[in-house]
Amino acid sequence: MKVICSIEESLHRPEAVRWRERMRLMRPLGDVVVVLPCSMKKPYSTSRSHRKFTGVTRGFQELILTSPFGICPRELENTYPISSYDVSTIGEWSHEEKKLVGDVLREYVGDLDVIAHVDGGYLEVCMEYLDSFTATSMEARPTSPEALERLKRELESYERIPPRERLLHMLRSVAVYQFGPGGERIIPEDCRVTGRYHRKILKSDGTQIGTFMMDRGLISLSPEGGRSLYMLGVKWVEIDFNLESNTLFAPGVSDADTGIIPGDEVVIVQGGEVAGVGRAVLSGDEMVRAERGVAVRVRRRTG
Repeated sequence: MKVICSIEESLHRPEAVRWRERMRLMRPLGDVVVVLPCSMKKPYSTSRSHRKFTGVTRGFQELILTSPFGICPRELENTYPISSYDVSTIGEWSHEEKKLVGDVLREYVGDLDVIAHVDGGYLEVCMEYLDSFTATSMEARPTSPEALERLKRELESYERIPPRERLLHMLRSVAVYQFGPGGERIIPEDCRVTGRYHRKILKSDGTQIGTFMMDRGLISLSPEGGRSLYMLGVKWVEIDFNLESNTLFAPGVSDADTGIIPGDEVVIVQGGEVAGVGRAVLSGDEMVRAERGVAVRVRRRTG
């Protein structure tokens, strides 16, 4: 489903606000952050401009600036809603846009080196909100051969991040986005990942934690992953009966995490034990208060 962001009020859409809040939990990988402009085509890496960028920047921490969502680390570009929004790009940014984007940009990069491969409003954000950075496209468009060559030269003094580290960082970043602080603990250091489109995440003993769904950019948990999630104390739905169907109705919910919103991955528990995992249809509050309707679409049951 497309998220249309055609007016400045889109800065305050719940999806945009929640995204920016979650971006404040993200931490970059490596010694340098390469700041890039957004593109009309989503995910960004499918666009012509970003194919040119990644030919130079692959192996480094990339960060895309975009309004109204603020920032998007490359590892989260497939995650909804950043993967599915439409916005008019006229090259001019309002004061409020610059502030909302600039604040989250400054917090994300911290004390790391920054290479800003941007122009126009994107460059203005960097100039106003970063104490220092290296600009590589002030005199030419970011996609020009001259600018790309300067970017390449600037990156020569930094080490590329190994693919294994980038993969773990991507999965952990997605887990933090989905489940909040501590979500990265769901992905162990010695996990294995198999497949290309729907990527299975396995413990070292072969037990499946979940599946990274490329079409949504989110992790679909197995019951084992649900146990890890329950240990974090988030996204839980409590019942007091044996779960025997793939639909959990609201009257059957005895309690639920108030932080659950519709569409969230949740773990269903009975007597302190995981009974199943699925996707929330209602918010946590609604699950408890509602007298009818579906609360959770159950994907896997343990019984």
